[in-house]
Amino acid sequence: MEGASIMLVAERYRQILQLVNERGSVRVNELSQICKVTEETIRRDLDRLESEGRLMRSYGGAVRIEPQTAETSYLLRETAHVTEKQRISVKAVQCIEANDRIVLDASTTAWHMAAHMPDIPLTVLTNSLKVTLLLSEKKNIHVINAGGMLVANSLSFVGPLTEQSLDEYYVNKAFISCHGVHMERGISEANELQARVKRKMIGIADEVYVLADHSKFDVQAFTMIGGWNQIHHLITDARTPDEYIEKLERMSIRAIRLEE
Repeated sequence: MEGASIMLVAERYRQILQLVNERGSVRVNELSQICKVTEETIRRDLDRLESEGRLMRSYGGAVRIEPQTAETSYLLRETAHVTEKQRISVKAVQCIEANDRIVLDASTTAWHMAAHMPDIPLTVLTNSLKVTLLLSEKKNIHVINAGGMLVANSLSFVGPLTEQSLDEYYVNKAFISCHGVHMERGISEANELQARVKRKMIGIADEVYVLADHSKFDVQAFTMIGGWNQIHHLITDARTPDEYIEKLERMSIRAIRLEE
């Protein structure tokens, strides 16, 4: 009987994964009916499958892990719009005050921020390995890394452990970059795992700064990070059109556009 039970569990895992991968997402109550087990059993199954990296839990169910949303390598991102990113990062650093508690994402703009950051008393929470190593050289800055699953392309940590780690903290300011800035829908990211981490960062911050050069506007990437009601400031470069700056200000967002 014990062998039969193991086979039943394995078959249920296979069926759950097949449904999640075919549909993209599936709810706990639906899986409970299909597999003819309790919702509590399904939740335990989903927890186990997530720990094995075979799916990702979502509110009320699970979603598939999208292989096609692999991140652009750090080397390629470092060479795109470098001048704009550097200038945006310098302005962002000017928004930081001594004794602030801040969170930085794993973007190249955040890395430029770390490079320009003065050695003053700060607490910096980040999921970026490069930011962690760079700030470790500044003795007055207390650095906390939200560890988890290391993504080689971006040298960042993502996944359930990273998200759980972020839940333990509270910060004054979050500095978030993104793949897309859409005037109606908000900000978005090409990679779902990174989007989930950035969503958590927004949730633990008093003030949210979005760092986006002009090339990010009018782009709707794969996964939403957050709506404009969650964002307080946006820093961009001089090539971002007037109409976008005016629209952001009408939404009570402080839009900082750098001069040429």
